Amino acid sequence: MSDDILFEKRGHAGFITLNRPKALNALNHAMAKALADQLSRWADDTEIAHVVITGAGDKAFCAGGDIRSIYDARQAGETDGLSSFFRDEYLLNAQIKAYPKPYIALIDGIVMGGGVGVSVHGSHRIGTEKTMFAMPETGIGFFPDVGGTYFLPRMPKKSGVYCALSAGRLKQGDALATGVLTHAIAADNLADLERALETATDIGATLAPYLIAPERGPITENLDLIEALFSAETVDDILASLEASSDDFAKKALAAIRGKSPTSVLIAFEQMRRGATLSFNDCMKLEYRIVSRILQGTEFYEGIRAVLVDKDQSPKWSPSLFSQVDSADLASYFEEPTDGDLPLR
Repeated sequence: MSDDILFEKRGHAGFITLNRPKALNALNHAMAKALADQLSRWADDTEIAHVVITGAGDKAFCAGGDIRSIYDARQAGETDGLSSFFRDEYLLNAQIKAYPKPYIALIDGIVMGGGVGVSVHGSHRIGTEKTMFAMPETGIGFFPDVGGTYFLPRMPKKSGVYCALSAGRLKQGDALATGVLTHAIAADNLADLERALETATDIGATLAPYLIAPERGPITENLDLIEALFSAETVDDILASLEASSDDFAKKALAAIRGKSPTSVLIAFEQMRRGATLSFNDCMKLEYRIVSRILQGTEFYEGIRAVLVDKDQSPKWSPSLFSQVDSADLASYFEEPTDGDLPLR
């Protein structure tokens, strides 16, 4: 087994370590499959009472998925099977959501994209003051996947819609207030908590001595404004509301959205609208539809080029304006892919 992900029994807990600190613990395909297999074994293991997942190093829990490998495969003309990573990743997200034992994520540092997918669907999401959550996908021609269709529209007062469209960042206080985290602790106590979880019989009681009340963040302070601005029925209306606002928060949100892929922003908005009323598994099916279509296009690869390859931070979006995105083309992202829907009930 690769050292990229480590599994260990300690006491009556199963510990998972995402172990690619130089890559900010980015999740690759082999890691996703290994994690799914191990979770299946531990689900049936009577010696394992709960599962704990952490990230190696002091910078990130997991900063996303290993999307550079997908770009490289596309550049090499290897287009077959590009969706298989996402297929297995989304099945893993559903497995975590339905896991029969407590699934405890200890988040210390950056948690984005794929890292959100292996943490936010668990029963306990415990973050330190170094927590920095974001779903930055619209900035790379992608969309907020890994279950974002389900949890983002359920965040309070349209804060999840704001995050989906603008790639807004949440630190510890905002992440706790919006439900991304279930508990907050100090980083200095993380090692002690890990040890306590090895023999814990009551997770709540074990956590209690370590819990803190973090300061309110800018998202929490502006929840009513976010709700007012992001409750509109269309992206055009949201942009108009942001343009009409004199608030600095609104101005920053407008600038952020204007820099994203128009196609991705419109996909994300429709995704949020649909996801608000779908079951978790149906949300994952919808995400597989979207990603299957995105992998056939150009925006995602241009986004990766600009951010990760050439690093010029200047993606050339096509189309470059919201008004230029064709409604029929947008609808195609929500149609069943040629290889069928994600196999979830």
